[in-house]
Amino acid sequence: EKADSVWYLPSILNASATMKTKIHSLPLLRRMTFASFLIATILLSWNNWAGIQFVHAAAAPEKAEGVIQLTAKNFDKSLSDGNAWLIEFYAPWCSHCTRFAPAYEAVAKQLHSEKNNKHNVKVAKIDGAAERALSSRFSVKGFPTFFLVNGWTVREYAGNRSQENLVKFATETYEEVEAMPFLFGPFGPMGQLRSFLMRSGAWVVGLYENLTETRGLKPLIAMAVLCFGGIVVGLIMIVVLGLFMMSKMKQD
Repeated sequence: EKADSVWYLPSILNASATMKTKIHSLPLLRRMTFASFLIATILLSWNNWAGIQFVHAAAAPEKAEGVIQLTAKNFDKSLSDGNAWLIEFYAPWCSHCTRFAPAYEAVAKQLHSEKNNKHNVKVAKIDGAAERALSSRFSVKGFPTFFLVNGWTVREYAGNRSQENLVKFATETYEEVEAMPFLFGPFGPMGQLRSFLMRSGAWVVGLYENLTETRGLKPLIAMAVLCFGGIVVGLIMIVVLGLFMMSKMKQD
């Protein structure tokens, strides 16, 4: 066992050195692309972990006739069920949303009871005022806003709000609508970045309130703690990115 351990450690070190050499030998543009994909992967993993694991996410909503309520806790898990999802972003104070609510319930009952040859559609809604991270991922600018999500393909509905039009859009005419570019879409790097920033901001505010209200720290001391933590995290990110972006030193 000791011999195996002695052999295993140098193997790991050699593999790490080889990977670092290969990364440094890539052109600058390729290294930047590699770093971008790495950051996007980290953000995607963080969003999934923070939105599902950290908050003890609820299981995907069970089959229902009415509109399914989605939150940050069950969003990613629910949308991974292989169905297409018609999603409304609404706000409790939005009068247009309130007036359209009965029609949207009718849309849900109709689509949940029908089987479509192209895809099955589930109907859901998200409180965009409360779920700001999700609203940020979808770049929601007003309420109500409707999206059809099928895998990572997202289309925004821009027609008149009616039961007939929404059902037709979800089952037939959606192909006539151009899908959102993946790069800037809710599942792409920019969408994940927007969500990450919103989650981080909410987390910092919550931590500040915890330090001042629960821990009893003075506001200035709490701010100093947060600033110090931000500097440490920033330095770590700079070091990590530097390892990928740093040019390989020329050998004499």
